[in-house]
Amino acid sequence: MATQKSHTPPIVVVTEGGPHIWAIVNAIADKLGPVSVILESPESKRQLLRGRARRQGWISATGQLGTMVLTRLGKRFFAGHAARLIAEQKLQTEPKPEQKIIHVPSANAPECLQAIEEIRPGVLLLAGCRLLSRPTLAKIACPVLNYHAGIAPKYRGMNGGYWALASGDADNFGTTVHLVDAGVDTGGVLRQARGRPEPGDTISSYALRQAAFSRDICVEAVSDALAGKLATSDPGLPSKQWYHPTIWFYLWTGMTKRVW
Repeated sequence: MATQKSHTPPIVVVTEGGPHIWAIVNAIADKLGPVSVILESPESKRQLLRGRARRQGWISATGQLGTMVLTRLGKRFFAGHAARLIAEQKLQTEPKPEQKIIHVPSANAPECLQAIEEIRPGVLLLAGCRLLSRPTLAKIACPVLNYHAGIAPKYRGMNGGYWALASGDADNFGTTVHLVDAGVDTGGVLRQARGRPEPGDTISSYALRQAAFSRDICVEAVSDALAGKLATSDPGLPSKQWYHPTIWFYLWTGMTKRVW
């Protein structure tokens, strides 16, 4: 049963979607009340490739694209494992019938800011969406939090859970909810959760596994924001930004370390 009071400011989640994100959205809605979801359109593979090529060069970008394609194929191949994970953890991975969804082309599009202004949320949670630009962030009046599938600041960026395992750092297989600033997962840490992958988990299922043990910290952080009780902490960890592994690194690490 929802416990949010009727006079509590609305909750907004901005996301590109995905089963693990809906598991978090539904957990928040179950505990705190209705959530408005602003759903942005995914970036095309061409846009992603060009952007990463500018930052890292075409060789790395092409190798990362190979892993992304393999991961998508893996989700189909290991669909049975994902279904068992969802059932065992009681994850709600689809939008509820009454879920309010507002479609926008991008989290930085004027349509997104317009929706936020109309809803006037008490808190905005980013979860698997584009990095907000400085101008967009400056126009949002409420606290802006981010759910990051990695332990920040040590595993900022992409595939934080995978990189912890690939680096032999299984104790930091976890997630972070943090304040949003203009950097990549560099805002003040609010909550963190750590867990363990289970047999059969791969890069295709880590996000679901992480969502399963991270629903509570998302609920708690959103609740703290609504109550005006946000407090950051310093994890005392080094800071590094990570990207998708290249296909050759992924295959080599899988064969030598059994981290898939």
